[in-house]
Amino acid sequence: MALKKFAFQVLEKDKFARCGLIKTHRGNIETPVFMPVGTQATVKACTIDDIKKTGSQIILSNTYHLMIRPGVERIKNAGGLHKFMNCDLPILTDSGGFQVMSLSKLNKIDLDKGAIFNSHVDGKKFVLSPEESIKIQLGLNSDIVMIMDECPKKTDDYDFIKRSVQLSLNWAKRSKKAFGENPHKGIFAIVQGGLFNDLRLKSLNELIKIDFDGYAVGGLAVGETQKEMFSVLDGIKEELPENKPHYLMGVGTPSDILGAVKRGIDMFDCVLPTRSGRTGLAFTWEGRINLKNNKYHNDNTPIDKNCENLNLNKYSKNYLNHLFNTNEILASMLLTLHNINFYQELMTAIRKNIREGTFNAFHDRFIDKL
Repeated sequence: MALKKFAFQVLEKDKFARCGLIKTHRGNIETPVFMPVGTQATVKACTIDDIKKTGSQIILSNTYHLMIRPGVERIKNAGGLHKFMNCDLPILTDSGGFQVMSLSKLNKIDLDKGAIFNSHVDGKKFVLSPEESIKIQLGLNSDIVMIMDECPKKTDDYDFIKRSVQLSLNWAKRSKKAFGENPHKGIFAIVQGGLFNDLRLKSLNELIKIDFDGYAVGGLAVGETQKEMFSVLDGIKEELPENKPHYLMGVGTPSDILGAVKRGIDMFDCVLPTRSGRTGLAFTWEGRINLKNNKYHNDNTPIDKNCENLNLNKYSKNYLNHLFNTNEILASMLLTLHNINFYQELMTAIRKNIREGTFNAFHDRFIDKL
């Protein structure tokens, strides 16, 4: 059977908010979509079967972490990332640029060679060029491949960000060339430019000339305020290609997602629901609650009576408070699953309201609550 060509179409719009369909040979993905993060070939504290039960349609894994441990050759020998982790969902792999900036003990950026850095695990030296990043991702056999970019830390230094944008544009051209002809996979560009609108537009417009299957917005969720993030999206929302998916990387809170969907974003990923699930923070339709708090002693009500999937409400706040305060592993498992499920119920509600033309009212109802 021939593999389906990677494709995207917009199905409904409510101003800038869009419902769409990403078509892959592993299945279709309804957008707006949230991708649980499986950084090291696992979504922490969850099985893939449980992830699928939440309605998750695609997950994210990370090139940087997988190249360090267990290594791409080991995964290739297992038949690729999907077989290695027993996942039949589509997988998007990040290029590793953000982790080079945030995790490595020592890094140096070289225009020709790429990122030269030492592993955060054992200090071993690595060189991650645009070509090598694409080669690794193709070796992992992911369904959506991200270009190699430089993800600078938040700064007001205009000239520094300008140089970084140019470097990322050069790497984008090299990434696209290294990707070659893979019609059953998608390759996404990453728009950089910090908080400077003119640099964001320059980055976007130059990337459009190269022609990618999707356009991600990177360099956010690095310490800026929500207002600053929305300002960046407002500055580019009218220029983002209508017929390509728009992906906001590493974002975010439920209110971040609502605001970004309003500004034309289709795809999201974030460690927040899983990380919070391991530390006792629950996302609910009434807002966030800290289940480690003593006030939940003897509270036998469910985490969120409005969540409908997986029957997680059979576990009371009282019981989960006990599990967290006794450091039981089950606490992380149950709350992580609840949080991912809540995010997927949020995305389902977002898609429903876009289709019905009521998204703005839905946005206004929950933007300050979630």
